[in-house]
Amino acid sequence: MFDLLERNRVEELHMRCDAATGLRAIIAIHNTRFGPALGGCRFQHYPSTEAACQDAVRLAKGMSYKAVLAGVEQGGGKSVIIKPPGEIDRESSFRESLFRTFGRFVDSLGGRYITAIDAGTSAVEMDFIHAETTHVTSTSEEDNPSVYTAKGVFEGIRAAVKHKLNTPSLQGITVAVQGIGNVGYILCQSLHKAGAKLVVSDIDPAKLDRAKQEFGATVVDPDAIYARPCEVFAPCGLR
Repeated sequence: MFDLLERNRVEELHMRCDAATGLRAIIAIHNTRFGPALGGCRFQHYPSTEAACQDAVRLAKGMSYKAVLAGVEQGGGKSVIIKPPGEIDRESSFRESLFRTFGRFVDSLGGRYITAIDAGTSAVEMDFIHAETTHVTSTSEEDNPSVYTAKGVFEGIRAAVKHKLNTPSLQGITVAVQGIGNVGYILCQSLHKAGAKLVVSDIDPAKLDRAKQEFGATVVDPDAIYARPCEVFAPCGLR
């Protein structure tokens, strides 16, 4: 574990196991030189604890670079909660107790880490966390950060198309969007409005049906999206 921290110059790696809720969570704080570490909370299955630690460290490091490039007075951090087997209803009392316990974990760090939305979490979970700590953002009382992420990706696509294809318009441009979750769906909205043709993939059939109905998107299997002919490939999923 120390080798992992040294290779990535990570300041701190915290782990919390709670027998009552089954919480197994990891918080990686990469750098706090310019301010408290900010980074989302990822809630997903992992093949091993080692894989979860590596993901937290990798993502925390990336958040440090993002903060420096954006010129904000924050450091980089990230947290992962290892999702228990099976599905957990978003409104269940178990989910609430799990994330409230995580909120106390965040609070125990005294503000060195601020959590937020990431893959597998939403404003619902942030509200649970907020019941236990003030060191959280992306709650239901605040703006959804996915909107700004999607806007950045959209503007990046426009700039890339203008540079590579010598056209300022996305009209008729085929964009393959891999994953239509928090960011991918909002990105599809902007692309559809701009006249792009959409090819989408996701592991959730309900999301695919929604994209097909709202945007006229062509739906393909997750493994088939990589070989689909397109001008732009937008990787918005974890696969």
